[in-house]
Amino acid sequence: MTRALVVLAGLLTLFVASCAGPAALPPGAAGTRSTETNSTQTNSTQTNIVRYQGQVGQVTFPELAADLGYLGGVRLQWIGNSTSGPQDIQATVTGDTDVGGAFNGSVLRLAAAGAPITAVIGYYGVDDQTLTGYFARDGSPIRTARDLIGRTVGVNTLGAHYEDVLRIYLARNGLTEQEINSVQLVVVPPVSAEQALRSGQLDVAVLQGIYRDKALSRGGVRAVFSDYDVLGRFTAGSLVMRNRFIRDNPDTVRAFVAGTARAIAWAQRQPRDVVVARMKQIIAHRGRAENTDAVSYWKSTGVALPGGVIARAEFSTWVDRLTEDGRITPGAVDLDTLYTNQFNPYAGTPR
Repeated sequence: MTRALVVLAGLLTLFVASCAGPAALPPGAAGTRSTETNSTQTNSTQTNIVRYQGQVGQVTFPELAADLGYLGGVRLQWIGNSTSGPQDIQATVTGDTDVGGAFNGSVLRLAAAGAPITAVIGYYGVDDQTLTGYFARDGSPIRTARDLIGRTVGVNTLGAHYEDVLRIYLARNGLTEQEINSVQLVVVPPVSAEQALRSGQLDVAVLQGIYRDKALSRGGVRAVFSDYDVLGRFTAGSLVMRNRFIRDNPDTVRAFVAGTARAIAWAQRQPRDVVVARMKQIIAHRGRAENTDAVSYWKSTGVALPGGVIARAEFSTWVDRLTEDGRITPGAVDLDTLYTNQFNPYAGTPR
C-alpha cells in the first residue's frame, strides 16, 4: 500500500470514528430521528439565538438573510470559521453550533453513523456557472476515466463532494471498485492545489471558484471533467440541525429556515453584480479582517430549486453510490426522516 493510501485510510478511519463514537452525540440524544421532532415547546422557552460557523472571505446565506432583515427576531451568533463541511456538521452534532452545512453525501455518512440530525434547507449546488473542475496539466496523458487508474487527485477534504463526484464519474465510465480504489486521494488546501498540480506533485487537482478561474487565466491546465458534466444542475449540500434543537425551538427554526430561504431566493433572482456588491458590503462591515477577493468570483447560488427546497434525488443519488461501494449499509438511513421541507415557505407541500 502506498504512503498516500495509508494516509487516506487513516483519515477516513478518523472521520468515521468521530461521527460514530458516543461522544459525537449530544447528551440525551439517543432514540430514533423520526420520534425526536414530534413534541413542541412554548414560545417563552425557545432560544432566539442560532450559533453557526462562517467561512473566511465568504458570506453564508444565513448571514445574507440577517443583513437583508429576513430573520425576524432570530439572532445569529458567529463562533468562528469552518474548516470543512464534515467538520461543520460534526460541530452541530456535538452541540458546539446549532446549524452546520455540508455536502449531502457527508450528511448521509453522519446520519448512517447514528447522528440525530435533520437537513432543513439546501444551501449550495452546481449549475453551468458554478461548478467544480478536475484539472490536469496541458501535457498530461490523462483525458478519460481509465487514465485516472493509479493516479493522484488532490481534494480539499475526504468523504465529501469532490470524492463522491469522482467515484460516480469513474463508476459510470466502467471502472471496477478495485480500479476506483486505486485512485489515490490527497488532501491539499484549495489555495495550494494549483501549484501542487503544476509542480507535478498531483496528477489531477480539483479546482472551484476563484482557484479555478485564476488557474484558467494563467493557462497550462485543462479540465478532464466537471461535476456539472457528471450530474448536471443539482443542489449539492444542506444545512442541518440537531433533532433536539428542532424539537425544542420550532418557531426559531421556522424563522431561521424561512429567512434563509428568502435570502437564497433573493440571490437567485438578483443580477450577479447586485449580489456580489451586497456580499462585499457585509464582509467589510463585520470586521473579521478579511478581503473580498473570493466573492468577486461569485457567479450564482448553484441551488437548483427556489429558496433551497430539498429534492429527494439530492440525497438518493448519494445513498445509491455509498451503498454500492460499501461505505454505508443498506437501510442505514431513512430519507423520509433525514430531510424536511416543512419549514421552507417555498415548498409546495410541507413534509
